[in-house]
Amino acid sequence: MTNKEREFRTLSFSNEGLDRGAKQETFEPWDLTVADWEKEGLRTDFNKKLKVPIVPTEVGYIKKDEPVKWVDHYYMTMLADPIFDLEKTLGYDPVLRMAFRIPFLSYDEEILEETEEYTVKRDIDGWIRKYYKGRDLFTAVQPIVSDEESWERHKAHTLEAYKKNCTDEAMHAAYDKYHAVSESGEYPIRFRLMGFFWSIRDLMDNEPMLYAWYDYPEMIQDIHRFQLDLYKEQMDKILNIVKPEVLFFEEDLSGKNGPMISPETFDEFLRPCYEEIIPFLKDRGVQNVFVDTDGDFTRLIPNFTSSGVDGFLPVDVNAGVDIVDVRRRFPDVKFIGGFNKLEILKGPEAIDREFKRLEPVIRQGGYLCGIDHQAAPGTPYAYYQYYIKRLGEVMAECRGEHIIK
Repeated sequence: MTNKEREFRTLSFSNEGLDRGAKQETFEPWDLTVADWEKEGLRTDFNKKLKVPIVPTEVGYIKKDEPVKWVDHYYMTMLADPIFDLEKTLGYDPVLRMAFRIPFLSYDEEILEETEEYTVKRDIDGWIRKYYKGRDLFTAVQPIVSDEESWERHKAHTLEAYKKNCTDEAMHAAYDKYHAVSESGEYPIRFRLMGFFWSIRDLMDNEPMLYAWYDYPEMIQDIHRFQLDLYKEQMDKILNIVKPEVLFFEEDLSGKNGPMISPETFDEFLRPCYEEIIPFLKDRGVQNVFVDTDGDFTRLIPNFTSSGVDGFLPVDVNAGVDIVDVRRRFPDVKFIGGFNKLEILKGPEAIDREFKRLEPVIRQGGYLCGIDHQAAPGTPYAYYQYYIKRLGEVMAECRGEHIIK
């Protein structure tokens, strides 16, 4: 059985044809955690290849010691090989992780003011920020979008960058090398798109964004229309090259106290987006569409699922989300994550207890067990190795055609 088939069947609610459950990690690792593990004996060149970008709206990692071309920000395959290699080294069933990004990151960096204490500059996302010297600290001065007029300027700039950089030639250069793997099913591909809440936040900042749903509803709808049109144009082609079993939208629209928007706001603005894009993606071979949000998202589960969403990740335990209770309330919803990352810090007995807590959901299926985000810095490498070992054992014990429920 290939890793792709195993992932697909693990996310089903049946053991038929499944040799064992997939042994996967939820997200790419935290660079600081990997650095700690390297001191404890992990042999990897992960942090030599990738680094966390400075710009807050840039998601994921970028190349460390070589130039990053504009198209690298849009046809995102920089993560694929280094994370795949690291996951394989750690003992996971590795996943090829990639994305497509609308060219919102398309501005030349420009220093606007510099003193002995700070530098004010325009970043590649168009935001103006003040960076304090000698401290890992910055403050936002001005977001790229603050009203309808600034959105129109930014949209025109983005469309120009899109036409210049998002060419068929650039697309094939990025994704073609993964076509054979995708077709063979040897390894699964996990694909990311920026979500429709996340995009507004990245353009406007948190507080202005929350007002914008009321002050500029037509602008919000136009931003979403812009996203949908570009996603459909690009994914129609990309999905001919690679076919992910799991595609997820990055949203992060929840906190510990619940979602940052109401179900009514979801239905007005986000539901039309999901109801349009999900059938489009599934018609082109995507098997599972997930939503990525930290925090307690449970109030919006009915809204998401009735819009076509299959599941959620990473199921944030420390925000009070109990995957066992949520599965009881929503038995058809799929999950990735849900293992309390803080229990790994406590050692083998705590790790075993956490797997025991999750066992009912693992046995039910529709669930890729993994930690509820990224392993935190300070997580002992020996404990993490034990977690990975037990993950493999539990997924074999609880999922497989030979298992008697």
